[in-house]
Amino acid sequence: MKITAEALRQRIGQFFFPAVFINDTEENIQETERLIREHNIGGLTFFHSRASAATNYESKKKVVFNDDSYEKIKALIVRYQKAASTPLLISIDAEWGLAMRIEKTPQYPYAITLGALPSTKSDLVFEVGKQIGLDLKAAGIQYNLSPLADINNNPNNPVIGYRSFGENKEKVADFSIEYLKGMSEVGVLGCLKHFPGHGNTNVDSHLGLPVLKETLEELLENELYPFIKGIENNVDSIMIGHLAVPSLNEGKDTSATLSKAVIQDLLRNKLGYDGLVISDALNMHSVSKLYETKGQLEWEAFHAGNDVLCFAENVPEGIEAIYKNASPDRIFESYKRIIKAKEKAGILSGNTAASGELNFEKTAELNLQIAQNALTTIIDNSNSELAFESQKNNKLAKLSLYKNTENTFFKTLNSKLASPEFAFENLEISDISSIKKELENFDTILISLFVPKAKPMNNFEIDNEVLELLSSLLQTKKCIVYVFGNPYVLPIIPNLKKASGLVQAYQDFEEFQKTAGIHFLDKITSNGNLPVNIEIQ
Repeated sequence: MKITAEALRQRIGQFFFPAVFINDTEENIQETERLIREHNIGGLTFFHSRASAATNYESKKKVVFNDDSYEKIKALIVRYQKAASTPLLISIDAEWGLAMRIEKTPQYPYAITLGALPSTKSDLVFEVGKQIGLDLKAAGIQYNLSPLADINNNPNNPVIGYRSFGENKEKVADFSIEYLKGMSEVGVLGCLKHFPGHGNTNVDSHLGLPVLKETLEELLENELYPFIKGIENNVDSIMIGHLAVPSLNEGKDTSATLSKAVIQDLLRNKLGYDGLVISDALNMHSVSKLYETKGQLEWEAFHAGNDVLCFAENVPEGIEAIYKNASPDRIFESYKRIIKAKEKAGILSGNTAASGELNFEKTAELNLQIAQNALTTIIDNSNSELAFESQKNNKLAKLSLYKNTENTFFKTLNSKLASPEFAFENLEISDISSIKKELENFDTILISLFVPKAKPMNNFEIDNEVLELLSSLLQTKKCIVYVFGNPYVLPIIPNLKKASGLVQAYQDFEEFQKTAGIHFLDKITSNGNLPVNIEIQ
C-alpha cells in the first residue's frame, strides 16, 4: 500500500508526547494546541509547572502552589482534546496518586511504605492502583507512568529510594503487578519503569548518566526479574531508563534509551516483549545535552526502539528526522502499538471525557488499612509500660521534631498518656538549647520525628542541631522513637541503637499518626517489615 508523505508524517506525530504544564501561560497553552493541530501528536505528559518538571529543580526556581490546579488540568485536557483530530493519550506521573503533581488531590503512600506490607496484603496494593486509576479518570487522564519495577538495592540511590517497593525482587515484582492490575481493572494504562533497572545506581539520571556494572546474567537474576514478570502479565508499557549498561553495549556507556542492544536485542528479542516502549523524559540532562542538531535525539531514541518519545522538546524537527531516516515498516510497527494502547484506553471512539469524582473518604479508608499493616517495630523493649511508669512519676515528656505539638500522634496519645510536650519546628522559630534544658528533668522521652523530606539529599533536610540533640537524648535518656518518613533516614541518626523503642511509621498522614498512637497505647503487634536492609548506628 502506497502512503503519502503527509500521511506518514501524521503517523510519526503519534510517537510524540511533549510535556505540558498545568500552571502555564496562555501563550504556551496556545503553542501546545498548535502542535496538536499541525503535527497530530499522540499524547501529552502533564507536570505541575515548569519549575517542578524533572530537570528544573536544580535551577532552584520556586514552585508556586495553586489551589486550582485540579480544575485547571481538567479544563486544559478538554481544550487539548478539542484541538486533536486523533484523540490524545493523556499521561502523568502519579506514582503515589495525583498528589505527586497536583495540590489538594488524594495522596496514597509511597511505594516503600507499600513494600513494608506483608506479602499476604498485596490486595491493598491492588486497591491503591485501582483508586489512583479512578482519580486519574476523574481528571480525564488515561495513562499513568507508574509503577517502578526498580529494585532499590543501593541505599545511596538519590532518585529511586522511597519510590521503589524495596529490595526483594519477588515482592517488587508481585506488588508492581498488583498495582498495574488495579489500574487495569478501571481502564487506566500503566507502565513499568525504569528498564533495565535503576535501583543499583548512585547518580540521579535527571542530572547525569548512571552506569550499571552488572553482566547480563546478573541483570537477569535480579534487576530484570520484575520486568520479566510484568511481561508475563501483559504489562501495557515499559519505560526505558537513562542509564548505561556497558556489558550490553560492547563496553560503551550508551544510555539504554538510545541503545538498540537494550531495547531491540534484550527487551524485544530476548525477553519477547511486544508492547509499547516509552522513553524516559528526553529533557533529562543525561541525554538532552548529547546532540546539537534539533530532532536528532528524537530520531536516535526512535531508532533504538522506543515507540513513544516522552517530554520530546523538538517535535517538528523530530518528526522530520524520523521521516527522513526510518523505514515505513518501522513507523507502522510503532504506530500500531500506539493505536492498540489507545484502543485499550477506550478513547478512539472519541470518549475522552473525564468520569467520576475524587473520593477522599475512600482514600482515607485505604490509607488507614495500609497504616495498620505497614507499621514496623524495629526495637521493642515493651516500651508502653516504661512510658506509663514514667508518666506516673512525672518523668515522661513528649518531643515532636518538625511538627508542632498539635500533631495527630500526640493528640491520640493524650487520651491516655498526657505529659509535658515540646516541639522543634525549624531553626527560625525553635530554640534547641532551651528544649534540651527543659528535657533534663525527664527520664523518658517519647519522640516523634517527622522527616522533612522524602529525598536523602542534605540528610533529608534534618538540621545538624537536631541530629546532635537526638544523639545526646539517646545516650542520656530512655527514648522511644516513632519515625514518620523515609526509613533510609534511620542510619543518619547517631546512637539510634540505644533507643528503648523504635517504630518506623513511614508517612506523616493523619491515618499513620493515629495508627501509631493506638499501636503504642494498646500495645498492638505491628505487621510491617522493613522493605530494605538498614544498618542503624
